[in-house]
Amino acid sequence: MGAFLSLAFLAAVLRISVPYVLAALGGTWSERAGIINIALEGLLLTGAFAATIGAYASGSAVVGITAGALAGALLAALYALLVIRFGADQIVCGIAINLLADGATRFLLKVTFDSSSNSPRIAAFGSGGAGPSLMLVTALLIGLSHVLLYRTPFGLRVRAVGEHPEAAASLGVRPRRVRLVAVLLSGALAGLGGAWLAADQHQFVAGMSNGRGYIALAAMIFGKWRPTWVAAAALLFGAAEATQIALQTAGVGLPAWAVQMLPYVLTMVALSGFMGRAKAPSSLGKRDEA
Repeated sequence: MGAFLSLAFLAAVLRISVPYVLAALGGTWSERAGIINIALEGLLLTGAFAATIGAYASGSAVVGITAGALAGALLAALYALLVIRFGADQIVCGIAINLLADGATRFLLKVTFDSSSNSPRIAAFGSGGAGPSLMLVTALLIGLSHVLLYRTPFGLRVRAVGEHPEAAASLGVRPRRVRLVAVLLSGALAGLGGAWLAADQHQFVAGMSNGRGYIALAAMIFGKWRPTWVAAAALLFGAAEATQIALQTAGVGLPAWAVQMLPYVLTMVALSGFMGRAKAPSSLGKRDEA
């Protein structure tokens, strides 16, 4: 029991939770504006690859992390073009973005590093300064997201567009513009989460998002689309993953497959128990006609 209350375990929970928190915050902005965003998995993966390339080419972790956020926003812009400008189905486009990110990063990994599995170790990520700094940035982004969403005119517009875009449009708000900004913000945050994955592992590994985007979606629903609650839910899922790793290391005698299922079982329990009680934004997933 002491192993699960140690400072090392708590540090592991925080480290593991960062990409969940950032991706879930990104999803919160998008869905608060009425746009379903199941493309978080692809945005994480794209951010991780772009961060690796940026840090590798520049020798700077800061440049790499910035590149990850920008790449996430760029891919989110493509998603926004499809679902906001052309009114395409949001679920189908989200799945397509995830498949595109997975295929493109594997192809570019082969082209850039002549490997189908992973990049070499990135020296710029080995200094140790990127991790604590990005963890602090994540904490600040949680508070900033809460303030922006509930204490600013922009946040009010986002929430209004997510609930009733026609009424918002009648008051002079432009729903498509607000939704575009929210989706771009979603991409930047998720891309930042991907940059954390690359910085934490000091390299890019094919498919390294490993379902985190989908767990982030569960955290977003579990947190009822409220930034601070969403972050708390993401910490819960991070704790589940850290517990899984600790149990494997401790050799508790359980089958490996049973231990590895823990985060995903928690995801299903959370969704089955809270999906019905969590009230999503009223216009979520509806085509914008305003």
